[in-house]
Amino acid sequence: MTRLIFLGPPGAGKGTQAQSLAQFLGIPHISTGEIFRQAIKEQTPLGTIAQGYLDKGELVPDELTQNLVKERLSQSDAQSGWILDGFPRNVSQAAFLDQLLVTINQNNERVVNLDAPDEIVVTRLLGRGRKDDSEDVIRRRLEVYRAETAPLIDYYRDRQKLLTVNGNQSPEEVSTELQKVIA
Repeated sequence: MTRLIFLGPPGAGKGTQAQSLAQFLGIPHISTGEIFRQAIKEQTPLGTIAQGYLDKGELVPDELTQNLVKERLSQSDAQSGWILDGFPRNVSQAAFLDQLLVTINQNNERVVNLDAPDEIVVTRLLGRGRKDDSEDVIRRRLEVYRAETAPLIDYYRDRQKLLTVNGNQSPEEVSTELQKVIA
């Protein structure tokens, strides 16, 4: 049973790789970013709240995101495994997730850190052409990532759950390396 958490800076290719690996393994790719983008598009109450934070380049508050993840992991398609992308984003979310996974009997997860240098991810994100991807906002998101999310790397390394993959190579090479490390 495969349960993976994907970490890495914005633009490292987490979404692309998580999606492709999830298809390869036949398990759901659970992207909190996608769930939020859908909610924003549909202008749901959650979407409206999330939009306010994202417009400023800030993270959506823990409680909102945790409720979303808890609900998603309890759905039937997630019982045989999953790839979580975009959560946890900080150590308190990781502690919440540890507790949740034990409670719902879905622990034994592993963590993939898709690593890529800042300059590479800035170039990639600018190339995507999303309206929220100005260079200032991207650099702000990287600062937030380094401050909030990078400590998770130590958190999971200390628990012997961390696998690091070089995200600064072609998507095909990253996919091949991912399939090797999780095999």
